[in-house]
Amino acid sequence: MISTASLYLSSWFPGDRFNFHQFSLGMLVEVVGLGQTGALRRIFSPDLPRVYYELLFVGFSIMMGMSLSSSFLPLLANELDPSGVMVGMVVSAWFLSRIFMELPAGIISDRVGRRRLLVTGLGLSLVGPLLCSQATHVYILILGRAIWGMGTALYFMSNMALLMDILPQSTRGRALGVFQGIEFLGSFVGAPIGAFLAVYLSFTQVFYFTLMFTLFSFTVAMRSRDIRGLEGGGSSKPRLTLRQISGSLRNWGIIAVCFSTLLRTLVIQGVFQTVLQLFLNQQVGLTVAGIGWVVSMKVLGQVLSLLVAGMLSDRFGRKPVLVVGFFISGLSVFMFTLTRSLPFLLLSGFVAGVGEGLDMTTILALLTDIAPPNARGGAVGLYRTFMDVGGFLGPMVFMLVYTRYGPLTPFYVGVAVNLFNAVLISMARIRRVA
Repeated sequence: MISTASLYLSSWFPGDRFNFHQFSLGMLVEVVGLGQTGALRRIFSPDLPRVYYELLFVGFSIMMGMSLSSSFLPLLANELDPSGVMVGMVVSAWFLSRIFMELPAGIISDRVGRRRLLVTGLGLSLVGPLLCSQATHVYILILGRAIWGMGTALYFMSNMALLMDILPQSTRGRALGVFQGIEFLGSFVGAPIGAFLAVYLSFTQVFYFTLMFTLFSFTVAMRSRDIRGLEGGGSSKPRLTLRQISGSLRNWGIIAVCFSTLLRTLVIQGVFQTVLQLFLNQQVGLTVAGIGWVVSMKVLGQVLSLLVAGMLSDRFGRKPVLVVGFFISGLSVFMFTLTRSLPFLLLSGFVAGVGEGLDMTTILALLTDIAPPNARGGAVGLYRTFMDVGGFLGPMVFMLVYTRYGPLTPFYVGVAVNLFNAVLISMARIRRVA
């Protein structure tokens, strides 16, 4: 079966000289290599500029603060609106506001510089949790989440564009993988801390701690000389007009990557963040603790995969790693339908994390390779707009399928979407820019 897969994938990627056996061995070597004496040197390349680590520190801090409310936000919304009608809007307001911010912000950053929008985004991210901490009505919570979402849209878009500007192509995949892995660790650590704080404080009081973490990120971004040195973004290069920027984005490779991330986010938010929990509780009979173990195994697989995904894509190419990641993600979705055995469900969660981690870093590295240097902000904005649309539609689409066509149907749809995504990326004509 492995040999068949190797032949099949190799026929898709003759230019990349893809070999499934070599890829599998390479992934094993990279994972084992992280446990050796030179682990830090393999992860943190000495070629990376110091500002990379400052951005990494800011990202870890803000992600940790953002995740503090993840364990109780729906409960807070339900307390403020016992009818439960507005609970979904509290969650969706985050994505809804971002949909309309990402692309304009990306284009603006190509004109005025990345740092200004990054600092503005962190400033709005201070307003969001401040409003949420004062939420005595559900509409205040919705407003706070919407403003917060706008702020994070500006921050993450600018941060991503800055990384695309400063990272050398030879270590870009590895650096992006480490960056996202460390950010994800901040989110992973923040969630249980927020739950612990909520036991001793009110839900709204936890937002003060979020405010503290965000203020810390804001201060570092404002005072850092290295980040301030990036004020002009691509000022050393001729700035394009808005028409030139929008024209440079009419590129099939960029559109293919953006549509691919829409499909990917559709499955992540629809299946893994919405339907899976209901399925495991209502159909399999797992308790909240059991579901937590499955989710934890997914996180473990994702963290391990994130640390090596960039290295693999630097070595084997972006498209082969992406396609393998989509295949693994599709396999994991199907695995959840096979048995109710907890050990197998834990394995399924781990496999899902591996696939998600491979895709998360590699698709961003691929976008970095093909985005025009003077329009990278616009490319990132377009990419994140598609991602937000997938995040907004995923829960609604897959819940509709879940309630109308049965609990297993969303998983089959998720498998089909992942396979289609693999074909889409493998067939796309994607050309790197200098």
